[in-house]
Amino acid sequence: MPPAMSADERTFPEGFTFGVATSAYQVEGGIENDWAEWERAGKLKDPHMRCGRAVDHWNRYEEDYGLALQAGASAFRVSLEWARIEPERGRYDGAALEAYRERLLRMKARGLRPVVTLHHFTHPTWFHRETPWHTPASVEAFRAYTRACAPVLKGLDALLITLNEPMVVLLGGYLQGLLPPGIADGEKTMRAMENMVRAHAAARQELTAVLGKVELGISQNMLCFAPDRWWHPLDRALVRLGAHAYNHAFHEALVTGKLRVTMPGVASTRVDIPEAKDSCEFIGVNYYSRAHLRFMPRPPFIEFKFRDKLGRGLTDIGWEDYPEGFGQILSEVKRYGLPVWVTENGLDDRNGLRRPHYIHSHLAQVLDARARGVDVRGYLYWSLLDNFEWLEGWGPRFGLYHVDFDTLERRPTPACDYFRTVAQGRKLVAPSTPAPSAQPSAAR
Repeated sequence: MPPAMSADERTFPEGFTFGVATSAYQVEGGIENDWAEWERAGKLKDPHMRCGRAVDHWNRYEEDYGLALQAGASAFRVSLEWARIEPERGRYDGAALEAYRERLLRMKARGLRPVVTLHHFTHPTWFHRETPWHTPASVEAFRAYTRACAPVLKGLDALLITLNEPMVVLLGGYLQGLLPPGIADGEKTMRAMENMVRAHAAARQELTAVLGKVELGISQNMLCFAPDRWWHPLDRALVRLGAHAYNHAFHEALVTGKLRVTMPGVASTRVDIPEAKDSCEFIGVNYYSRAHLRFMPRPPFIEFKFRDKLGRGLTDIGWEDYPEGFGQILSEVKRYGLPVWVTENGLDDRNGLRRPHYIHSHLAQVLDARARGVDVRGYLYWSLLDNFEWLEGWGPRFGLYHVDFDTLERRPTPACDYFRTVAQGRKLVAPSTPAPSAQPSAAR
């Protein structure tokens, strides 16, 4: 039964987009790339875990488009898998390009606006050996890949994303060594960041050469940061530095052409990249949680924790449920003077009962932000389907649809009805069922 309307319901404007998000490696299956190599090397939390066939979206894409429509979505975020398209450096797979083109055309024909990401964490197996991000060769490699992809995107009116969560790639892969390529080097982190900014600008040049006008940006993971000890000046200083470096430095570079990052005790960079100035048409925000930062007197100097300060219960993946931070982030990105798209927001909820309330509380923040003058154009829920979640493997469940990972059967969660009611009615209404009681949570 759909949720009942409430007296204080608020309305989303005509033209506001409700959609869903996915990424190629997490859903398609059968991909050989750097993450597949990482898994075989036993680098996940469960060293025996493999993505393998994922949830077989490569073969079930028509079914999944139908599920998105049933959930009330009018946009569908996907990524192109670089390893499918360029399995060997300089050799492009025409069949893969044609397959992606056909899928995107079918998506549009069914009434779903394509939101297309060129790079969603993964790389061809040759990339880190031949053109890693900390070398200038990476920029030309990404340019050439984008040039091959550009014809696939013609006539789609797609929202385009060059890079998904570049700071996660950089901090996880270059500073902590937890993700491919497994490097822990501050100076290489800075060089890689500079080259990713340049790669975005190069990709823009290739896309505009083929497509003309584009609606282009990046999708940036943005955390709300708070001092672990509100009274401690160094905790508070870490919050200021962390919020700028993690949330804003990349976007600032794409707006101003100036990359400025300070990570005390780690590395810093101050470089002008003129070709990056005014190189995006929108700000893409991925938001999930708030993190508390504590200064430590020894390397790595920062302790990073998710805490249940408000007694709501940590989410199943161990993150704080803090929609207020979403509103804060949306207000912060108003400074760029560009339209805003929420390109990911979602909840790991393994019994499915908490998700409608999570969506409601975060959509309320979207409306509040719009009332403050933030030009939020759309909200894409992560994710349409339960899928493979990187280092966490098959444990988390973010999907509007529950997937049986043995049979691959898709079943709607309670959030499907709620999401559809809001999206189709364009009104924010309260979920029809009470929120589950918070369970005691240990600080993480």
